[in-house]
Amino acid sequence: MAYNGTMNLITRIGGHFQESAQIKLALADQLAAPVALAAERMVQCLISDGKILACGNGGSAADAQHFAAELLNRFEVERPPLAALALTTDSSTLTSIANDYQFDQIFSKQVQALGRPHDVLLAISTSGQSTNVLEAVKAAQEREMAVIALTGKGGGKLAELLTGNDIHLSVPVSSTARVQEVHILVLHCLCDAIDSILVGGGQNE
Repeated sequence: MAYNGTMNLITRIGGHFQESAQIKLALADQLAAPVALAAERMVQCLISDGKILACGNGGSAADAQHFAAELLNRFEVERPPLAALALTTDSSTLTSIANDYQFDQIFSKQVQALGRPHDVLLAISTSGQSTNVLEAVKAAQEREMAVIALTGKGGGKLAELLTGNDIHLSVPVSSTARVQEVHILVLHCLCDAIDSILVGGGQNE
């Protein structure tokens, strides 16, 4: 039996493209200034011999790893490697903490061990409710680290934890998929802005 739903799928997929593009364009003015501020905060950290730690769960874990890789290796221009580490990649550390203590501490114990005053924690949570990310934020604040929170609509409990030293990059839409798509764009904007501040150049100059 032939499948007759191709046109419906094409329409559906096209709708996703349209919705994603419209959301990004609508948020450009709202997010540009706080993203620029976050990039400047990260640069201040890096030029002071600090480092950026990043964490998240699921797709946000992948985003944390993606961002750390872009800084440690390169984004779009040649420059020295930058100190960034995803707290989501060491399976022995993650499983030992989860097994010996609890899953909620898999990031916070790493922050306690590795974080230093004036380092930056990039905390990614589409819901803002991820307990292990919340615990990481608390640990970072205790160590006098700045927190840059990347969240979805409202920011949940994560938004409530943030202080005047922190920066909240919130994507005010309900769809998790659309939030994550904007998160990737924001992370690329951060990478580009950091490179622009540190070494100049790039395709937009």
